Amino acid sequence: MNSAGLSIAQAAAPVFMAGAPPRSRPALAPGVERYVVAGGGAQVFTLEPGDRIEIAQLEGGQPVELLAFDTAGRPATEALGLAGQGRAEGLLRILASGAPDAERVRFGLFRRQIDPAAGHAARLFGPDAVAGQSVLLVAERMLHVIVAAPAEAMLVWEQNPATDLLVFLARAVLRRGAEARLPDPLAEPRLDLRINVASAISFEVFEGETIQIIDIEGRQCSDFIAFGRKALDKGRILGLDATTTRTLNGAAYPRPGLYSKFFDQDRNALVEVVQDTVGRHDTFNLACTARYYEDMGYFGHVNCSDNFNGAMRDYGVGQYRGWPAINFFYNTNVAANNIIWSDEPWSRPGDYVLLRALSDLVCGASACPSDIDASNGWQLSEIQVRVYPKDVPFKRAIGTRMTPDTPTRFTRESGFHPRTSELTRAFTDYRGFWVPQHFASTGAIAEYWACREAVVLMDLSALRKLEIVGPDAETFLQGLLPRDIRKLSVGQIFYTPLCYAHGGMVDDGTLFRLGDNNFRWIGGDDASLLWIEEQAAKFGGRVSLKTASGEIHNVALQGPRSRETLRKILWTAPGRPTLDELGLFRLTIGRIGGYDGIPVLVSRTGYTGELGYEVFCHPKDAPQVWDALMEAGAEFGIRPFGFEALDMVRIEAGLVFGGHDFDSTTDPFEAGIGFTVPTKKEEDYIGKAALQRRREHPAHKLVGLEVQGGEIPAHGDPLFIGRAQVGLVTSATRSPLLARTIALARVDVAHALPGLTLEIGRLDGHQKRLAATVVPFPFYDPEKKRVRA
Repeated sequence: MNSAGLSIAQAAAPVFMAGAPPRSRPALAPGVERYVVAGGGAQVFTLEPGDRIEIAQLEGGQPVELLAFDTAGRPATEALGLAGQGRAEGLLRILASGAPDAERVRFGLFRRQIDPAAGHAARLFGPDAVAGQSVLLVAERMLHVIVAAPAEAMLVWEQNPATDLLVFLARAVLRRGAEARLPDPLAEPRLDLRINVASAISFEVFEGETIQIIDIEGRQCSDFIAFGRKALDKGRILGLDATTTRTLNGAAYPRPGLYSKFFDQDRNALVEVVQDTVGRHDTFNLACTARYYEDMGYFGHVNCSDNFNGAMRDYGVGQYRGWPAINFFYNTNVAANNIIWSDEPWSRPGDYVLLRALSDLVCGASACPSDIDASNGWQLSEIQVRVYPKDVPFKRAIGTRMTPDTPTRFTRESGFHPRTSELTRAFTDYRGFWVPQHFASTGAIAEYWACREAVVLMDLSALRKLEIVGPDAETFLQGLLPRDIRKLSVGQIFYTPLCYAHGGMVDDGTLFRLGDNNFRWIGGDDASLLWIEEQAAKFGGRVSLKTASGEIHNVALQGPRSRETLRKILWTAPGRPTLDELGLFRLTIGRIGGYDGIPVLVSRTGYTGELGYEVFCHPKDAPQVWDALMEAGAEFGIRPFGFEALDMVRIEAGLVFGGHDFDSTTDPFEAGIGFTVPTKKEEDYIGKAALQRRREHPAHKLVGLEVQGGEIPAHGDPLFIGRAQVGLVTSATRSPLLARTIALARVDVAHALPGLTLEIGRLDGHQKRLAATVVPFPFYDPEKKRVRA
C-alpha cells in the first residue's frame, strides 16, 4: 500500500490533504487521467510500458479485484508487481448482472479478446481500509487492466454500502494530435472517422443509427451540419436549422429527454440528442468564416465555412460564405444586456454528444480552426466521429460532474424506473436522476387531488444518502448541525439545515439515528455530501462516511389513506414500532409481505403537508415494493405522483425547496425554517455565531403571497413597492384547493407584515405588475393537523 513518497494524486494536486477523501482538486497535470470506479462496478484500462496506475479509496472499506492481461490475452498480473490469488468471483458477478458497468465492461473485454474467467485476480484492500488509502503500480509492459469494486446488495438498515474507487493514470508518454488516445467505443462502430486539426469531413448515416461526436483532448469545438437524404434526392436542401429547433423546443439547444430533437426548416426532426456529457453548446452563430478572421486582421486564415464547402461539394447542398451549423462544445450564451458572449469550452478529454438519426442523413462535422480567441481553449486539437449501427441501444442521459474536475456521471434511473416508465414518458433530469413530471393516465391536477383526498406514491430516490458512523459520530454531527444531536433518540429523525460558516445554507435534510453511533443523512443535493465530507476530513475524530445513494432508493406514500394502505402489507418484528405506533419523524424497520418479505425501512416523513410515509429499500427490490404498495392502495384510489403535483402541494404546505426558496446566501431564518436553529445549544457548531447575529438582526423574511389573477409568477421575479425592489418570489403555483395563485417570497423585513400590498414585476419589472398581498403561511392546514393525524 502506498504510504510514503509522492503519489499520482499528490503530484497532480499539491494541495491534496493526506487522509481526506480526494473529492475535489485543481486541474490534472499533463498526462494524468482521473476515473471513478463505481462501488459494485468495474472499468477496463489499457496501460503502456512505464504507465503508473494509482487506486485510492474514496470512502474506505471497499475491496478491489484487479486483473491484468497482456496483448495476447494471457494473464499478466505479475507485470504490475502483483500475484494472482484465484478467480475474480466479484468481477464475474458484476459482468453477469444488469449493473450499468456490466455491458460496457463486457464489450471492452470482448474487443480486447480477453476472457476474465481465465485470469487470476489480485485482491487489494481490506475492510479496514481508510479513505484516501491507495496503492501505486507501474506497468512493465503493455497491459489491459480490469479494476473491479465488488459488493453485495446492502440491507436497508445496514450501513455498509459499496463505495467508489478513485483511479489515476499517469502516462509515461504524452500523446497529442493524431497520436492522442481515444476513449473506448460505446459499441462496435460502423464508421470511426478522425477529423484532423482545422479541417472538416462529410459522411452518411442511415435512419436509426447513432452518431457520436467526441472531443478527444478537450476544449475543442466541432461544427455539425445535417441534411435529409430523401429531400436531397428530390432537389430540396433542408438542413438542420437552429432557429426552428429553438422555436419548437423553447430552449437554447436540445438536451436528452422530452425536448431532444434538432429540426430542419420544414420542422422535420433530423436527429435527437441521446447523451450529452457537456451540456454547453452554441446555436446562435454561424460556423466560423473567412470574414471573421479578416476583420480580426488574420487574412487567409482557414475557417469552418470554407472547409465545409470542400467537404460537402459532392452532395449538391450549395457553397456558402457562412455555414449555419450547430457548434458542439462551443461555450456561448446570451447575457441580460442582449449580448452573445463566449468563453473557453466546458468539454474535457473524451466528452461527447450522442445523436440518433431520425432519417437517412448526409452529415458534416469539423474540428474548428479558431486559434485567435478562447473558443477552442487557445490550443487546437482533433475530433473523432463514430457511427453505431441502428440495433445498438443507448439510454438517454445527461452528463454531470459533482465538481469541475470529477468524471462525468450520467443521469440515473432509480430502482422504481421500470414501473414509472410504464406509466409516463414525461421525465426530467432532477439532480442526476430521471424523475416523472406527471403521469399519462392522470395528469398533475388529478395527482394533486389524489394526494389531498386519498393516497399517492412518488419516487424520491434522487435524494442523497450518506452513512455517518463511528464512536465520534455524535460529536462530529453536534459540531456540524444547528440541531442538538444529543437530544436525538435512536429511531428518531431530525429535520435540519446544514450551514456554511457565514450562516448561508448548504442544504436542508433529515438526519436518521439508527443506533448510538450510527446516523444517516438524507439531503437533496450533492453539495451536502461534499460539505460533510470536507468537514469530516478536518474533524480528526473516529468517524466514517459512506455514500449510500446507490444502495438505498425510496418512495413517498402520502395522503390521508396512506396509513391504511401501508398497514395491509408492513410486518415489523417485536421490539420495533408498528405502523400505528410510529410517531411523527420516527422510523421503523420491517418487511413487506411478512416475516420473509422484502426488507424495508419506513419513516413517518413527507413533503406534502399530508399524513405520509417514506419507504426505503434496495434498488433490486424496488419494483416489487412499488407493486405491493399500488396493489394495497388500489381500494383507496391510489395514484402515481409526479414532480409537477409535488410542487403544488409543497408550496401550499409552506415547505421550502433548495435552489428556489433558499441557497448559500440564505440563512434558515430567511428560508422560513428558523425553528430548526435552537437558541440554547451550548456546543459550538459551524455557523453558530453568524446565525446568532442574523437572528438578532434579520434582513429578510420568507412570507406567503396571494397573487391577484390567474397568472403564475416565476422564481426570481422581483417584488416592488413603487420603484423600490423589496424582495423576490421564490416559488409560486396555482392552488387547486384554494382556487387562487399563491407564492412564497423573500422580502425585506420592513415589508413582511401580513396585509401589506406588494407588486410582482414582470417584463423589465416595471412595464407589467401583478398585485400581491402578504399573508401567513402555510396556506394549507396551517396547524399541520393532517400530518399529525
